[in-house]
Amino acid sequence: MKKFINSVDTLLEESLSGFAKAHADIIQFNAQPHFIKRRQPATSGKVALISGGGSGHEPLHIGFVGSGMLDAACPGQIFTSPTPDQMLAAAEAVDNGGGVLFIVKNYAGDIMSFEIATEM
Repeated sequence: MKKFINSVDTLLEESLSGFAKAHADIIQFNAQPHFIKRRQPATSGKVALISGGGSGHEPLHIGFVGSGMLDAACPGQIFTSPTPDQMLAAAEAVDNGGGVLFIVKNYAGDIMSFEIATEM
């Protein structure tokens, strides 16, 4: 046996929910659409930092959410980019009046999704 998985269909939500419960003092899980955000909002006027990418190598993105780090992370499905809707919802949830900076890795799917979210 290599892994413990209840169901492929619920793997992402279960892993994010478990991570959020383990670190409830630092982060908060938004179930629909999926994203993780800081529990304590940033100071007013701070530029919000958001990153994301495919899951399967967690806690790559969600592990960087917290004070002095990312304000939110948008995990896509296993090895799949997050959707623009996820990024837009995360941006709206963490924008504190200073704008939002998307941190995008050089992967075609991530670039496309983040560009669409930026246009939205």
